[in-house]
Amino acid sequence: MTKNLYRIGLLSIFLLSLSLRFWGLDRFNTLVFDEIYYAKFGHNYLNHLPFFDGHPPFGKYMIALGMWLSSYIPFWQEGVNGLTGAMRSPWSYRWINALSGSFIPIFTANIAYQISNRPGFALLAGLFTALDGLFLVESRYALINIYIVIFGLLGQWLFLLALSNYRKKRNLYLILAGVAFGCSIATKWNGLFYLVGIYLIWGLGWVWQLITGKNHLTDEQETNTQNISSLYKLTQVNIWQIILFLGIIPTAIYSLIWVPHLQINPKYNFIQVHQEILGFHERLGGNTAQVHPYCAAWYKWPLMTRPMAYYYQTAQSVNDPLPVLGPPLPSGAGKVIYDVHAMGNPFLWWFGVAALLFLMGMLMAKVAIPLVKKQPLALPKQLSVDSWIAIYILLNYAVNLLPWTRVSRCAFIYHYMTAVVFAFLAIAWFVDQCLRSYHPPLRIVGVTISFLIIAAFIFWLPVYLGLPLSPEGYKLRMWFRSWV
Repeated sequence: MTKNLYRIGLLSIFLLSLSLRFWGLDRFNTLVFDEIYYAKFGHNYLNHLPFFDGHPPFGKYMIALGMWLSSYIPFWQEGVNGLTGAMRSPWSYRWINALSGSFIPIFTANIAYQISNRPGFALLAGLFTALDGLFLVESRYALINIYIVIFGLLGQWLFLLALSNYRKKRNLYLILAGVAFGCSIATKWNGLFYLVGIYLIWGLGWVWQLITGKNHLTDEQETNTQNISSLYKLTQVNIWQIILFLGIIPTAIYSLIWVPHLQINPKYNFIQVHQEILGFHERLGGNTAQVHPYCAAWYKWPLMTRPMAYYYQTAQSVNDPLPVLGPPLPSGAGKVIYDVHAMGNPFLWWFGVAALLFLMGMLMAKVAIPLVKKQPLALPKQLSVDSWIAIYILLNYAVNLLPWTRVSRCAFIYHYMTAVVFAFLAIAWFVDQCLRSYHPPLRIVGVTISFLIIAAFIFWLPVYLGLPLSPEGYKLRMWFRSWV
């Protein structure tokens, strides 16, 4: 595949993501789910109104920026409401999320390309990410979870780009990576997991070199190896670069992002506001339905056993005005259902879990086979590209999921967004392997999995976009009682 064809593929994926996020963006002229907090907080920043928030401020800055810019845009302003604190159209507090969220598939694709140098794998990773429902829903409303993922993935991609460049360019990419990681953490604290993932994969590269005795590439050699996986070049970044660019810079960016918030909210200083936020989360209670009907512990996320409704209203017919306020009609009275369901693409998520298990088994087999054959266990001086890809995906998935095993507060399926993107990479890698195989049955498997993911996205698209459904159509998409 040529570079131009790859770029055309990326552009097509971006346009698909963009159109899905902007189409009918102002459909519900109200505040949906946590817009009741974040859209209002954006208004408060613009008007210098003090308030308390349980998360760092960066995501709300982005929403406020969208509101401010929308005041200079003379279209898409027909329907307005005063729910944020001033008369605004829903488009004004949603559009910047829609635009930003459209880049998530592109960052995912470029990470896949950097770790593999395989355009097919990269385009599949981008396409599958674009076909996920939870990322689509979160991008269409004034919510903040997408900014953790956007800047976390951007930071990882920039780090991988730094590995593929040298000298001044490398330092520039590392600086930008540090800024991106700081923004991710300044959205929610779990953005730190993306940075930890880089620490771990970088540390593993150095440990592997020390154990095997394999020397890293020289600058002269590196200029001739631009087309290999960036993961082969982990030891090109030294400890001082990590400390400065991925330690001090993210910390500085995180701290600076707090300055406008603390000026508007002088009640607490920098240390005190963190103590208040920590106390807020500790008081949220356990992971039970008594605390919140959509509470879902971490082990329920991978199989998507408890998605959640962000918006649910009923009407008598599709010709009635869109319901935006008040409770739904009594059971049986509503003939049209408008539901925005924060749920992933079921087949994408389930196949993703299977692909992660396959990658884990692939790595374990490299240790188990020599033991079964009673051969001495010796580490190879250089792992295969696919082994490094598996390590990168599994390590980042684990570091974004496993910390939640220690969290006792009420958690929700959207907390899985930081980890599930690596499941998308896993299934994209598996499908790419199948499609590149010389064995027709494996190619059929790859095509079948891709078809099922695309078909599932189309089937559940009405509950991602909040399109009108009959009660029968709604029930047809709620496969399990726990989904409702």
